[in-house]
Amino acid sequence: MTLRYAERTGERIVEERNRKNQRVDVICQHSRDGSIIPLKIRIRDDDGEYQIYAIKGYKDVSGNGAYTMPNGIPGTSHTWMFECKIAVFSTERRIRLFYNAYENFWRMDYVG
Repeated sequence: MTLRYAERTGERIVEERNRKNQRVDVICQHSRDGSIIPLKIRIRDDDGEYQIYAIKGYKDVSGNGAYTMPNGIPGTSHTWMFECKIAVFSTERRIRLFYNAYENFWRMDYVG
């Protein structure tokens, strides 16, 4: 997550740049029933340092068969999509994680 800090009247203001489909590192759990549970994400900030965020809640919103994801990327049965909650400086943020099982990589998109 790209973060920029500014001080205004003693308040810390966090601005997020709108990066779509950013590749991220994810620690996840694979259950014996074949489900995937995302646990943590690791992304680089503006300074190039890694930041780690624990996933506070998630929902598997993967579709069955072919579909189009909210960010316009076509999805298939080998693409998993999760809506997740993370805490950034005590503020809850919503993100979407996409896992491509064929290429074995994760991408992240901001929800709002």
